Amino acid sequence: MQDVYIVGVGMTPFGRHLDRTEKQLTAQAVEDALRDAACERKRLGAAFYGNCGQGYMQGQHMIRGQVALLPLGLQGIPVTNVENACATASTAFHMALAYVRSGSADVALAVGSEKMYSTDRAKMFGVFDSAWDLDLVEQTRNGFIAMGKGIEPPAGSTSPKPYSPFMDIYAGFARRYMKRFGITQRQLALIASKNHAHSVHNPRSQFRAAMSTDEVLAAAPITYPLTLPMCSPISDGSAAAIVCTGEALSRYGFDRKRAVRVLASVMRSASARDADDLEHHLTRLAAKSAYEQAGLGPQDIHVAEVHDATSMGELMQTEMLGFCGFGEGGGFAESGATSLGGRIPVNTSGGLESKGHPIGATGLGQIFELVGQLRGECGARQVEGARIAIQENGGGIWGIEESAAHIGIYAAA
Repeated sequence: MQDVYIVGVGMTPFGRHLDRTEKQLTAQAVEDALRDAACERKRLGAAFYGNCGQGYMQGQHMIRGQVALLPLGLQGIPVTNVENACATASTAFHMALAYVRSGSADVALAVGSEKMYSTDRAKMFGVFDSAWDLDLVEQTRNGFIAMGKGIEPPAGSTSPKPYSPFMDIYAGFARRYMKRFGITQRQLALIASKNHAHSVHNPRSQFRAAMSTDEVLAAAPITYPLTLPMCSPISDGSAAAIVCTGEALSRYGFDRKRAVRVLASVMRSASARDADDLEHHLTRLAAKSAYEQAGLGPQDIHVAEVHDATSMGELMQTEMLGFCGFGEGGGFAESGATSLGGRIPVNTSGGLESKGHPIGATGLGQIFELVGQLRGECGARQVEGARIAIQENGGGIWGIEESAAHIGIYAAA
């Protein structure tokens, strides 16, 4: 298997962009990636375009990628449309890697883009409603309620306002961990506070205000034990990456010093398992495969971006990636290990909780951050000496875990 490199990345600020179209956001991310790579358009042999909500939000189905990319001068090349819940952008990236590794092209583009903000608030949250089996909605919902049995939510700890059904899913995970391992709401708040602190130094982050742990705990409730700052917001945004083979790296004169080598890229789907069988969680299994592919282990990682749709998501994924043992994620965060300056800084971008979560762009937004870290270009949020990075991005729900997940491991030049 020949080496593949990321030679260019681009990303819009994530946030509310009611005055900009999806095409405009996509154009900004693509142009930034081309400029970052010093890559001519004619070098791109294929494009993979990730999007989840445009059909629901705008009625644009079937040719979303062509509609967004062909006006940018990318006509004639194959454009593949990708949809895979919140793992969409990582899936587009994974497909671009496979395409160049197969020899079908030596340079390819992966893009993720999403316009989720609307003046119709009910519609904004409705975009999430099909990310689980619609024939089994009540069964799935009841399953997550049962996961939290034994932890009684305090009065007034559920929002009367609409919110994503996935917050109930993460609340189920959290209550299960509270009962089984003794994690606390304060530990979840500490994780959110850490990510909001990281986001202060990220100019592309949706939120850039620091919040103390006490402020996170005192914020508006979503569903116990989650408060608003522990949860990712509705976001608009786009991100892109250009990948190439090792041969193309030299042939086209890409900057080898800024190129980031892809050591592993693993996709996995859900499987039926008992809720307490964490050893067979899909991201645990995908991470093991990725470490094997890269010839590395958790101890070799310097920085990580994980899918913190809520702070409970980050807590779980630090365990799934092997940074600490099962049930130890709360204490691990409390120790300062996942903060800047700690043993393994996690979500230096601010994470989904602060940077934002435009679902079709999220995975490439994570990759954008990690490429910057490995190049040493992240300024005040730079992890000193970062040479190896890992990314975890999950999406949807099937049974009691994510329907799809991607693990990527990356190395500095």
